[in-house]
Amino acid sequence: MKLAFEQAFMFYLPRICEHCLNPSCVASCPSGAMYKREEDGIVLVDEDRCRGWRFCVSGCPYKKVYFNHRTGKAEKCTLCFPRIESGQPTICSETCVGRLRYLGLMLYDADKVLGAAATEDPRDLYQAQLSVFLDPDDPKARAEATRQGIPADWLDAASRSPAYALIARHRVALPLHPEYRTLPMVWYIPPLSPVADIVHAAGYDHTDPDRVFAAIEALRVPAEYLANLFTAGDPDPIRRVLRTLAAVRAVMRAGQLGLDVPASLAESAGATETDLEDLYRLLAIAKYEERYVIPPAHAEDAGRLMAQHEQLFCSQPGGPDSFHPPDAPEFRDDDGRLHLNVSPRSQP
Repeated sequence: MKLAFEQAFMFYLPRICEHCLNPSCVASCPSGAMYKREEDGIVLVDEDRCRGWRFCVSGCPYKKVYFNHRTGKAEKCTLCFPRIESGQPTICSETCVGRLRYLGLMLYDADKVLGAAATEDPRDLYQAQLSVFLDPDDPKARAEATRQGIPADWLDAASRSPAYALIARHRVALPLHPEYRTLPMVWYIPPLSPVADIVHAAGYDHTDPDRVFAAIEALRVPAEYLANLFTAGDPDPIRRVLRTLAAVRAVMRAGQLGLDVPASLAESAGATETDLEDLYRLLAIAKYEERYVIPPAHAEDAGRLMAQHEQLFCSQPGGPDSFHPPDAPEFRDDDGRLHLNVSPRSQP
């Protein structure tokens, strides 16, 4: 046996619940405990209704629904929905020291979801899901969103959404396993590194696009492997994304060194120099408010959201968001005021 170590590769793929547009966990739950919130698309578990049948566990192709044997309930990522409602990013996003996560609003046509999920050829599912998303700057889309009651500040947030920019404008983010047909809403930018040594070995020349992109086919992470993860086996979108990222790297390197950049470099990646500079700002030096564009829930929704909160339990028993049922022991003091025997940390 011969092991070519130089051909080995690895990269990190952080995974959470995909909060899909067509969630299979919701479809597989007999009790209706799994549901997708209408106001923001977050998929949650109503643990009062959960009967512990665990069909959702086997129904999720990403294996991101868990069964708590202590409580007898299904649990999953809640996308930190109380923080989202107050305009704050999720904990996993805010604490990521690599600044790798972005959060933003996406507008989509709900009537097209099932049609996109039923696309016959799995390799067409990526484009099918892209067609579901709406351009927040399109006057017709904004007018219809306004008619359906979406607040103006949410539409403005959708226009500034880093998620929309990476997914639909620059098209460098891709869905994980679109062949599952759940239309996932956590998207990934394929890795370009390591590239430096291969670039030099290929004879790097920033004035020649063929020399800039020569390293893509020689990367230690094969494009075909990435295609099996993100595009149902179609390597063409992967190569297009990697060419765009390589063009960004080449343009910014030339700018730092005071070199002239040929217009053909950006054109060969299907972009303009302005597009590449915008993508660089978003990926490399974006500020906090540019990486997380989260409009808070409106006051008129507070009553309905609180009613939903009271049906949900925190993932860890006794956590800050756990809820005690209203029949908890109570007592009255000398002046007749009613008190519930609930600690401050356990209040919803």
